Amino acid sequence: MEYIKNRFYEKAMKNMADFHKLRRDYGDVVLGQVTIDQVLSGMKGIPALLTETSKLDANEGIRFRGYSLPELQQKLPKLEEEGEPLPEGLFYLMMIGEIPEKEDVLNISKDWATRAHVPQHTFDVINALPKNSRPMTQFSAAIISMAYDSVFMKAYRAGVNKKFYWDFMYEDIMNLIARLPRIAAYIYRRIYHNGNHIEPNPTLDWAGNLAHMMGFDSVEVKRLLRLYMVIHADHEGGNVSAHATHLVGSALSNAYYSFAAGMVGLAGPLHGFANQEVMDWMAEMIQQLGTDEPTDSQIAAYIEQTLIQGRVVPGYGHAVLRITDPRFTVQQQFAEKYIVNDKLINVVNAIYRVAPPILEATGKIKNPWPNVDAFSGSLLNHYGITESNFYTVLFGVSRSLGVLSSLVFDRVYGLPLERPSSQTLSWFMNKAGIKHEE
Repeated sequence: MEYIKNRFYEKAMKNMADFHKLRRDYGDVVLGQVTIDQVLSGMKGIPALLTETSKLDANEGIRFRGYSLPELQQKLPKLEEEGEPLPEGLFYLMMIGEIPEKEDVLNISKDWATRAHVPQHTFDVINALPKNSRPMTQFSAAIISMAYDSVFMKAYRAGVNKKFYWDFMYEDIMNLIARLPRIAAYIYRRIYHNGNHIEPNPTLDWAGNLAHMMGFDSVEVKRLLRLYMVIHADHEGGNVSAHATHLVGSALSNAYYSFAAGMVGLAGPLHGFANQEVMDWMAEMIQQLGTDEPTDSQIAAYIEQTLIQGRVVPGYGHAVLRITDPRFTVQQQFAEKYIVNDKLINVVNAIYRVAPPILEATGKIKNPWPNVDAFSGSLLNHYGITESNFYTVLFGVSRSLGVLSSLVFDRVYGLPLERPSSQTLSWFMNKAGIKHEE
């Protein structure tokens, strides 16, 4: 509703004034030094991005606007007291910086329901692709196809003043977020259910409607997808999907182009594709061991075999975290609350008992603890969403909440085109005092 947009405007204008003061009066303040290793190892840890929505602490995990996941489970509005927080509430928090009331959240649900109409040409684009195309290929193509409707692009071409860019970007991201469940469910039903599509129910919340359109109307599946959408929504600005969205947006690309770039990045094995690799690795282990109830010693032997082969144990380790990912923990708690004796989830829990000491003993792994991907697939699998190559699409629907919120802040602050300097290998070797022969 418009009053949500007005609240954002009030908050954002104050932030914008602080941003310009910081840049104008304190732009020469030195933040730190950059080492050769930081540059050559993927720029890890370099403070080079401004992101309002969330922050990842190596020893604490993700915080959204200062709130931990356990805190959000208590504070964010729910449909039922015993249920899971609504992702609309997290979106509100990331945009405005305050815990919403339930009325605020329900108004966002209604607003997205009014914006959720997907243009026919987007379905035509999806249908033009082979049915066996990767789900993320279809998802990314569908997002790109909707750029035709970009409010921001039309305003930019009409010559709107740049101080109003945020307004039109806001309209774009609200329209895009509203449409994503319909697109994801359409792809799911097209690939796995012979194109027998289910119409949206505008009376449902955003995640609940996604479950419904995929063909899952149980209370627990809707609760799971609400949880899934919250815990995958954002992970500060430096991860591939967030950074790619921001980078393309810095060229003043519209939300559809920017988010599609983020989704192409999310599809990589070192990012959102990892949850599929966890499922594949566990299926391979179960097949080789010949049992779906392996003992801890059997799992340990298989982990050691995986490491001897020069492979990684998928779902374990993180570029930043040095603890068990809180997103893993809240999924584990969900399973304990709703699920009794699922064999695959039992395997996940057994790996959690066994893997960290083995990984730590190698002396080569900085973080032997599980990340979000170690648990998410087994929960979806339990409720009948067994198609693991679709899991990254669900991840993408969730990730829209954070990266698109940030895109609006980018336009509020008027962040410029991102263009870091790059140097040759000779330049780096000279800096290190090493002679380099061409």
